[in-house]
Amino acid sequence: MADHETAARIPDLDEQAMTVPGESPAPEAWRGGHDGAPAADPGEFDLLDRHALRRVGGLSTELQDVSEVEYRALRLERVILVGVWTDGTLADAENSLRELSRLAETAGSVILDGLVQRRGRPDPATYIGAGKAAELALLAAASGADTVICDGELTPSQLRRLEGVVKTKVIDRTALILDIFAQHARSKEGKAQVELAQLEYLLPRLRGWGESLSRQAGGRVAGGGGIGTRGPGETKIETDRRRIRTRTARLRRQLTEMKAGREVQRRQRRERAVPAVAIAGYTNAGKSSLLNRVTGAGVLVDDSLFATLDPSVRRARTPSGRVFTLTDTVGFVRHLPHQLVEAFRSTLEEVAEADLILHVVDASDADPRSQIAAVREVLAEIGARDVPELVVINKADTADPAEVAALRLCEPRSVVVSARTGAGLDELAGAVEAVLPRRDREVSAVVPYLRADLIARAHQEGEVLALRHGETGTELTARVPPGLAAEIARIAVPAVS
Repeated sequence: MADHETAARIPDLDEQAMTVPGESPAPEAWRGGHDGAPAADPGEFDLLDRHALRRVGGLSTELQDVSEVEYRALRLERVILVGVWTDGTLADAENSLRELSRLAETAGSVILDGLVQRRGRPDPATYIGAGKAAELALLAAASGADTVICDGELTPSQLRRLEGVVKTKVIDRTALILDIFAQHARSKEGKAQVELAQLEYLLPRLRGWGESLSRQAGGRVAGGGGIGTRGPGETKIETDRRRIRTRTARLRRQLTEMKAGREVQRRQRRERAVPAVAIAGYTNAGKSSLLNRVTGAGVLVDDSLFATLDPSVRRARTPSGRVFTLTDTVGFVRHLPHQLVEAFRSTLEEVAEADLILHVVDASDADPRSQIAAVREVLAEIGARDVPELVVINKADTADPAEVAALRLCEPRSVVVSARTGAGLDELAGAVEAVLPRRDREVSAVVPYLRADLIARAHQEGEVLALRHGETGTELTARVPPGLAAEIARIAVPAVS
């Protein structure tokens, strides 16, 4: 494709109105882990807390030296979005920039303008070319923008040169996503994962001029350092790199220890023969809303991107009473930074080791098919390509019926639901039960009345098929996990004929 030095302005970057799921209890077809009753809603407090910490728009970044931008926390206020259209249609490029605008708004920014440029490939020097960079500098000065966000991952040299022309802070899509993750991380593991990804992104982008290249010690140190302080010394940038590598190694050790604890929990669930179902999908597709509707979990639900970072595991039952675990995971996005995929690999293993993936798709999105492709790309990267997948077409109450029908044609193994209204959840429950593997065993035994706890465990962990009280005990016929089946067989008493 030949390069074209044309730039188109995106006229409307307003995000589409999304529905906020309700707080109705789980339907009868799904019975949650707390006797089917919806739990108290701790996610509501998280939501209020998050909204209370929204950034104030219109504040100055007081940017004096753009060369030191990497050493400061990202503070996004008034931004201009810039994208390079290299392939696909103009509608694809505009949808990508609109998604970037939603990411920026989630980070707390005010969008001033959006530009997309048609090029064969991004300019290796300034990403958009010298001429367009000069035009962008004039637009930033005229609009009062203090940040430019590029819809792609820029090299360190591209960032440095574009900042030199625009004379304001420039960040790329990767840095923006990392900033959102840093805001939303709540657990110790989530914060460590995000910090590791940020440090790996920052390491090759350290730079500095003037005083930042001064030696920490060397020659005749000011104030008379004396013996042991003279020599070539270490520059500030070398010190920063060393500290980052030290911190990165410490974070990796901490995450390895946390991974061991998570693996113990997974092993216990496998020993109990409880099937695992993972909810995966694009960010803001309604995964947490679906978990709340099915199990009454009360996890945080927010109409923003990457509201969920820490996985939530809840127990649920199929219509016939089979127990399984339902795990809500972090959402995916186009061009998800590889640093995040690596840092969150231990968390994403919940998806790779599941028995079934509920792939939630936002049917009301402008381009749901590209969302499906982006999610499956990440699933393949984490080794979940061969896990059975059931596509859940969500937000059917607000989506175009023609688009829903088209998605069902493209995805034959799919179910149409609405997590907000509860429509289609009975059909989803039946589809999940049909796909889940059966690891339990069928037992028929007389359980002594003194071991009524085994009857309770059969109800809790398995599926009771028949129950009758006799002279010597309770005649039980049930499908239960192998461990429980062995324990029942060991204490069973002969039936009275």
